Amino acid sequence: MPSRTAIPSARQTELLEAAYRYALTHGLTDLSLRPLAEAIGSSTRVLMFLFGNKDGLVQALLERARADELALLAHLRQADRPIGLAPAAEQVWTWLAADEHRPLLRLWAEAYARSLVEPNGSWAGFARSTVDDWLDVLAACQPQPERDGEDGTVLRTLTLAVLRGALLDLLATDDEVRVTAAVHRQLALLRREERAGNA
Repeated sequence: MPSRTAIPSARQTELLEAAYRYALTHGLTDLSLRPLAEAIGSSTRVLMFLFGNKDGLVQALLERARADELALLAHLRQADRPIGLAPAAEQVWTWLAADEHRPLLRLWAEAYARSLVEPNGSWAGFARSTVDDWLDVLAACQPQPERDGEDGTVLRTLTLAVLRGALLDLLATDDEVRVTAAVHRQLALLRREERAGNA
């Protein structure tokens, strides 16, 4: 398999993007190289050459999905003036609840679940990495006294749990109005707790 540290060729990048668009529509669980190759105008031989094997391609697709996730979170980082957990969570939820993001989020949920039941396969570490990514960004959104205080980790863990649970509910039901109302109710409680902590 080509080295992960090597700069990908233009063709590899082009095929990865095409395969990513395919995965957003079809998922990864039943991914088969032959139909994928036909759909993206390639061949199994080329995909094997560029990604090593199916596991290598799945890992590349998971890294690509993680890049989209991190791009979402990057704009929340404001080291000079942290926006706070509740405003950060509200912005994240607005993005998560948007219809156009459902394909990516279904792919995320699939990869998250698979990494829990197949911890040593091509999905290895995806769930843990995504939890670490989100907790890191949420920490950056907390003012330093809150972030470093005794309850800082608990508050951002609770915030992440609310967002993740609400997302899974939304993906299962498409009931955006009900789930968003529940998220807003929880964020109101979080704001109250943050104000009490700053008093």
